[in-house]
Amino acid sequence: MRKLTEGRLRWVLIFWMFLLSAIAYLDRVNISVAGQAIQKDFQLTNVQLGWVFSAFVIGYALFQAPGGRLADRFGPRIVITVGVIWWGVFTTLTALVPAGLSFSIALLIGTRFVLGLGEAVVYPSSNRLVATWIPSGERGFANGLIFAGVGAGAGITPPLITYILLNWGWQWSFYISALIGLVAGVGWFLLVRDTPRQHPWVTQREVDHIQAGLPVPAKDLEAHQALPWGTILANRNILAITLSYFAFGYVAYIFFTWFFIYLSRVRGLDLKASALYSMLPFLAMATCSPLGGWIADKLTQSYGKRVGRCGLAGFGIALSAVFLALATQVESAQLASVVLAGGAGALYLSQSAFWAVTADIAGTSSGSASGLMNMGGQIGGAVTASLTPWIADHFGWTPSFLVASGLCVLASLAWILVNPNAPIKPRIR
Repeated sequence: MRKLTEGRLRWVLIFWMFLLSAIAYLDRVNISVAGQAIQKDFQLTNVQLGWVFSAFVIGYALFQAPGGRLADRFGPRIVITVGVIWWGVFTTLTALVPAGLSFSIALLIGTRFVLGLGEAVVYPSSNRLVATWIPSGERGFANGLIFAGVGAGAGITPPLITYILLNWGWQWSFYISALIGLVAGVGWFLLVRDTPRQHPWVTQREVDHIQAGLPVPAKDLEAHQALPWGTILANRNILAITLSYFAFGYVAYIFFTWFFIYLSRVRGLDLKASALYSMLPFLAMATCSPLGGWIADKLTQSYGKRVGRCGLAGFGIALSAVFLALATQVESAQLASVVLAGGAGALYLSQSAFWAVTADIAGTSSGSASGLMNMGGQIGGAVTASLTPWIADHFGWTPSFLVASGLCVLASLAWILVNPNAPIKPRIR
């Protein structure tokens, strides 16, 4: 194994983070595919099902910043390991909630909320890993690979969960998702170390390469000392990125929560066709996330971070706005799926920029800063989980997508305010 990883151990760790990212999204998207079966068993309205979707996202959002702080203090290895065990337990408990009781919906909402708390540590912790293990010039592609897991996990979920649901019932889709996560979590704990110098397999040449490209000295990262929250919260760049990520999350969660149901109920596709076509946005995400990261790194090398990070992010989100608006004018369900997949892919061209910039400017507090940013994104997701069906019920699905398109425009403009070359500095008192 050492021979295989020699000189590229950092990419092995990034690949394992890709797997965990895919499994994390399997564990959260499975409920959208099983949503109609759960809705039938628990006799839920669309709005009540939206509450169940939102409960996870609210818990996930609230613990982003604390989860990032834990990663800054204790390192991503142990924090992600505990998180994986946590979400395995509560994914299982979701399937064990009994239907038919007066408080069944409250139990279902509570279980999903607590599951969200456990999953919240994943991406802030991964950004802490990136800040320590990946040179700045490789961070676009590294983050792109990690978030390709989002598309991969969400993409395989519809056909996998549909198959399990049709053959064994929706509860087994949760049991199997939990088991897959626990196995990957054990592998993570055995393979990963928090810093390059702690890992027995790393070569000195790779350590030197990593440290030469770190914006923050390695000894500072190894000290596990984070900036005060007040300093992070007062930073203009973090606030602008968080605002943009709110809109990003709002749009992304339309695909993670309502897209499958939209295709089957609104566009009239049967269950199997819905499962097939609902894969398209996630495949686009899985493709465009590393592609956007690779392009961002190349542009950064040639023109600097302002173009490579901020410029590409603004372009990708603006392009997504165009696709979302165009999809409302398409009559064919199949063609609409393709156009919306284009919107998802364009959105994910920008994904790596959010995380690469927070890692660069926050350094020792990259977990905390990216956790704060991701909290904004997940709040956007919680809003869309409930607001999208409300808009659709009152005004139709076309306004639902036009609202998402408008938010993309705002998210794109927010990147004009970001200076990716200005690290966060402690305030002088």
